[in-house]
Formats: sequence, structure tokens, C-alpha cells
Amino acid sequence: MSRFKVFPPHCGDIINMSDKTVFAIGSGKGGVGKTTTTVNLGTALAQTGERVAIVDTDLGMANLAGFVSLSTDSTTLHDVLAGNASVADATYPLTDNIVAVPSGTGLEEYAETSPEGLREVVDELRDEFSYVFLDVGAGVSHETVLPLGLADAVLLVSTPEPASVHDTKKTLELTDHAKGKAGGLIVTRTRSESNVSPEDIASRLDIPLVGAIPDDTAVRESVYAGTPLVVYDSQRPAAVAYKQLAAEFSEIVSGMATADGSDGPSGEPAIAGRTGGEASGSSDSSVDGSASAEDRPEGITEAETDS
Repeated sequence: MSRFKVFPPHCGDIINMSDKTVFAIGSGKGGVGKTTTTVNLGTALAQTGERVAIVDTDLGMANLAGFVSLSTDSTTLHDVLAGNASVADATYPLTDNIVAVPSGTGLEEYAETSPEGLREVVDELRDEFSYVFLDVGAGVSHETVLPLGLADAVLLVSTPEPASVHDTKKTLELTDHAKGKAGGLIVTRTRSESNVSPEDIASRLDIPLVGAIPDDTAVRESVYAGTPLVVYDSQRPAAVAYKQLAAEFSEIVSGMATADGSDGPSGEPAIAGRTGGEASGSSDSSVDGSASAEDRPEGITEAETDS
């Protein structure tokens, strides 16, 4: 990976920043599509002309780099948080309008990081980009909770399975603990034949639904290829859903700016985005949401197939 200067200083003057720029993409468990969502929503927004940065804040179990064919052998967020590099040193262009800040995978480098430095990283990127997406690690740890509080809003990712929904509720509680704000729910791996809809899940969690991404085998294929699905095969159902979410995102963000619990001008909830079309139905809630071992090629972990 080569060094990359984020943008010339004057570029920040021409970006029309919204009230909310930084979004944490979080989930209670791994393998639900969190990194997939970060990469594809960010790329789809970049395709519309927005300037986007995606950041792997999962310092201990980083995997965003593999989703976009970056090596972690050069400068990463680990180096920045260890005080050995600048944010620009760890920022790499992916394609037009989008860059990535990967984390390293070495335990030695991880041990030298100071997660508190993430605030300065976020502040610097906020000034340069239209949108910054923080790919947050699953589980409960200091480095997981920290991004939830640094972001302007948190987008929760869940599959329709009960275990995933239960863990998403825990992440909502963590967000509140971190004094963050939940912006909405994205339900992945939905299936039209189910009698449990993404709207039902959002209602149970008492959080607005902003996106529903249909179950799509091409997601796994794109991960193996190291290419975002919206680029790998833009006509696939999940790719279309991510592009629709991106097209609606500015409206969704505007809804987030409305006071908590208030209604919009038409009396509808402040955040009313719905994506996924006919494929937005949920999968059978009695089935665990993680990809089964037989569905994964030998040597590929669940986190690598759909993080």
C-alpha cells in the first residue's frame, strides 16, 4: 500500500457537511454483515459522488482490509494509535471518492495501541469527508464501546435470527452507556418467504428501520474476490438494496437530525427509510443466522465470509 494524502486542505471548504457525518456500524455478534455493510454502503455513497472514509476500528480482530483487497503489512490504524504514524499515512484510496483506514492484524502491534487516540482520528477525518463509517468490533470491550460514543449516530446491523436480535439489543444498551445515539437498524440476510419482517424486528427493538438487505450468495463471492458487492455485481439483489440505501441516506440523515422521538412534518417517524423491496422479508427466525460450516470453503471463517 502506498502513502496517500487524504485531500488537499481546500477541499473541506467545498463539502456540504450535514449535522451528522460519522456513523458507527455496530452489531452484537460477528458474522451478521457489519463489515459487508460498511464497505458496500460506503462504496455506494462514493458512487453517487460523496467523499467517504471507512475505518476498521476492530483493533483486535480487524478484517476490513481483506474485503477491499488491501494488505495490512504497511501502515495501519494500529500505527496511528501507537503514535508512530499520521492518519494520512494509514489512509489508502480504494476507488473514486472513497478511502479506507485499515487496522493491523498483528498482536504485537495491537498491544501497543492506545484506543483513546481514536477520537483525534475521527475528528481529522470528519473535517475531510462527507461521511465517515466506523466498522466496530463485536462483543463488549473498551475499544468496542468507544466508537459508539464517538460517532454522531450508530447504525445497528442484525440478521433476523433471535440470537442476533438479542445481541443487537445489548449493543443498543452499550450505545446508551457510551452516551451515543442509535440512528437506525439495518437487517441483513432477509428472505421474502418469512412471516417475520424487518419492520417487526425494528419495532421489537424500538429503533427505526433504515435498511433491509436480502440474503444473497453473491455477498460471499464478493468477499472472496476482495471487491465490494456493489462493484463486483451491481445487479444482484443485495447490491441493489445497498445502492437504494445509499440513495436514501441523505434523507435518513436529515431524519436523524430531528429531535429524538419527534415526528417529521407529515406526522411520520423522523427516520422512515425502508430499503430492500420485495426481498425485505425476514428469514426463518428459528434458524441461526451464521453461515454454516458446509456453506464455507475450507479454511474460511465466518468472520471472513460475512462480517
